[in-house]
Amino acid sequence: MTIGEERTTITPYPDGPLLVRGDIDLRTASGEPIVTRRRTSALCRCGLSSIKPFCDGTHKASGFRTDD
Repeated sequence: MTIGEERTTITPYPDGPLLVRGDIDLRTASGEPIVTRRRTSALCRCGLSSIKPFCDGTHKASGFRTDD
């Protein structure tokens, strides 16, 4: 890492998404790039999002729970 370069962080939110802050190279299972338009991305963990791999908040209505 060089001076002034920020580390990318991944924070799992209880009963919610993985919040990714920083630059990432996100790809589909077949290796195609997935465009991220923000420096912070919320990635789905419940598997029910209609905009996978991103979170759309469906975890709230589904009752998704993490093992905390």
